[in-house]
This record gives sequence, C-alpha cells and structure tokens, in this order.
Amino acid sequence: MIGTPLKAELAAQGHAVRTLGRSGGGDYRWDARPGSVPAEALAWADGIVSLNGASLKRLPWTPAYRRLILTSRVQATAALADAIATSPDPPSVWVSASAVGVYGDRGDAELDETAPAGTGWLAEVVRAWEQATAPARSATRVVLARTGLVLGDTGVLEILAGTTRFGLGARVGPGTQWWPWVALADEARAIAFALVTPQIAGPVNLVGPEPATAATITRTVARTLHRPHWFVLPSPLIKAVMGGGHELLLPSQRVRPAVLLDAGFEFEYADVGTLIRTVYGR
Repeated sequence: MIGTPLKAELAAQGHAVRTLGRSGGGDYRWDARPGSVPAEALAWADGIVSLNGASLKRLPWTPAYRRLILTSRVQATAALADAIATSPDPPSVWVSASAVGVYGDRGDAELDETAPAGTGWLAEVVRAWEQATAPARSATRVVLARTGLVLGDTGVLEILAGTTRFGLGARVGPGTQWWPWVALADEARAIAFALVTPQIAGPVNLVGPEPATAATITRTVARTLHRPHWFVLPSPLIKAVMGGGHELLLPSQRVRPAVLLDAGFEFEYADVGTLIRTVYGR
C-alpha cells in the first residue's frame, strides 16, 4: 500500500529507486535474515526505506500471528541494521518503518515525538522494532517513521466505505477515541521528505496535522457517500472478532507531527474531511 506510491513519489522527484525483495521480487534478493543483505545493494544506495512486517490487517491476531507480527519486523530490521553498521560505505540515511502504536492508549493527551512509550502488546512490539535499528545509528542517520492509520482508496478507508455503502455505517467502539490518521499521498511525501532533510532523525510521527476522532471519520465517510450512520460496533464485539487487533481501533492516540511541521513539511491533506471527499470524488 505504501511502497508503490512511495516509489512513484521518489521517481517523480528525480531519484533512482531499486528494491530489495523476497520470493523473486525486487532488484536485489534477500530473505530478511542476518547476513542476507547484498553488499552491492548497500554500496549502490544513498538512502534506504524499510517497510517490512506482516500485515496488521489480517484478523484475528491469534497467538501464532502475533509472534509473526513481532518477528517479521524485528528480524528484518535487525538484519538491515547489522548490514549498515558493518558496511564500508553505508547509506547516509535509513527511514525505518514504525508505528504510533508505541504510544498505547493515552486518552486526550497530545502526543508529539517526545512523549514516552505507552503500555500494551502493540507498544511493546514497536519498542522492540525501533530498538532493532540501534546498531546502525552510529553509521547513518536513522529515522523512525511512526505511521498512523493510512487512509487512501485501499486499506482501512476502503473497508469503512465498503460497509457504509451497504447501509452498515457504524461508530467503532466509543467513537471518542482519537485516530491518528494520515493520507496515503502525504505518507509517501513525508517519507521522501525525511530522506532528504538532514535535521530529521529519530522518531517522526507520520500523521495528519489535524487529529480526528473515530466517530468523526466514520460519520464523514457516511455523509460523503450519502449513507446512514446508525449502528455501533461495541468494544467487546471488536475485541472478540479482532483478537489483539483491537489495539488498532480502540486506543485513543491524539498524535501530533511536531518534527515534520518544525522541519517545514506541508501536508496536502490537513483535515480528514477533505481527504475523504477527494478519495470518493465528492
């Protein structure tokens, strides 16, 4: 979802892009294990973006899948970190995917990049994921791209719109929880911006500048599609259906992109209503 528009954004800005892939895909091959990063890939690259990790959209999060979510992120990140740290010619920057899940459930507290990590299983996963980059930090500028709910014509917004079109528009849980959203186009632009902005390092919140509650987002989808918004998905039902995946939708995270704003990044989509109306051509 993110890699394809990011590659297009980088190419549009005049960058040459090559990919590191598994199962026969990509310009270079690896298996996401230590020692599998090709030396020629590191020698070629001025910068690296890693978006590794098992999908969070697959539900429910069974114990086995929770282990995969963790290991797929930490193992691949650690392999890249070790390769960069030991390279005779490391890239100048590495943007490593991360997530706002690190903050846990924080109610109405405003969270910028200086906020401490929260509690919960997903927060623990993100802490381990980010810590895996540590060996590379003395060799290159490392950016931890803490992404929120990415909204575009696929992903979460596609699911919400699909159910809403069938008249099943619903509030998710209490609806008062803050959803740290970001437009897909701005996600790609922000990663590209971080690559070429030397003062950006460490955690960076990749979220829109105007936070929105879950109810605001689901209600806006319904209004845009001219469909009802009558139902409620209660928190106990969400937890039962999604397993641990409820940590994507029920926690409240009022996250602010302070680092991006301070560095002069300009969002194309500052409010979620404009984004949703643009996606659905209204």
